[in-house]
Amino acid sequence: MSDQPAPAPKPNAPALGRRALYLLPLGLAAAGGAGFWAMLRGMGDGSYNPRGVPSALVGRAAPRVEMGAVEGVPLPVIAPEQLAAPGRPVLVNFWASWCVPCVLEHPQLMALSRRGVPVLGINYKDKPEDAARFLTRHGTPFAALAADASGRAGIEWGVYGVPETYLLDAGGIVRWRYAGPLTPDTLAAEVDPLLRRYA
Repeated sequence: MSDQPAPAPKPNAPALGRRALYLLPLGLAAAGGAGFWAMLRGMGDGSYNPRGVPSALVGRAAPRVEMGAVEGVPLPVIAPEQLAAPGRPVLVNFWASWCVPCVLEHPQLMALSRRGVPVLGINYKDKPEDAARFLTRHGTPFAALAADASGRAGIEWGVYGVPETYLLDAGGIVRWRYAGPLTPDTLAAEVDPLLRRYA
């Protein structure tokens, strides 16, 4: 029989760690409450936009990613200078043939094209034959087109999903981003005033 005392039991967790675990749900609830309060305040003063996912690109030069042509579509490929210094406001539209909202948005792009507004299309993660079929069926609103089959350009632009549209000023600075399909109301309320502002 040993005369050595039994080892003291180890503490289950430091007291500070336990307190942090108890406070974590309170912190999450506070953050959620602050976000909900900000949303309610925005709804009250009309500034809340459910599509208003912030973009780090706004106010910065448009990304210039090397992209190729969409095979089977006889349109020029977007040239770097069209993004660097277009000389007038242009819209850059990410779209795909598999995107149902892109079909809903397409008449608005066609209307902009008929008015002489340059629309540059970036075909996102699409098959070229499907993209060509889409444009044959619905019309071609694009002044130039590029393929982003890998999604690399979408990453550089911060695309969350298609359709997404960006407005560049004459110097190639991103001034506006819209996630979701453009509608006649969006054109009247947002796009047209921006085109006039940056003309």
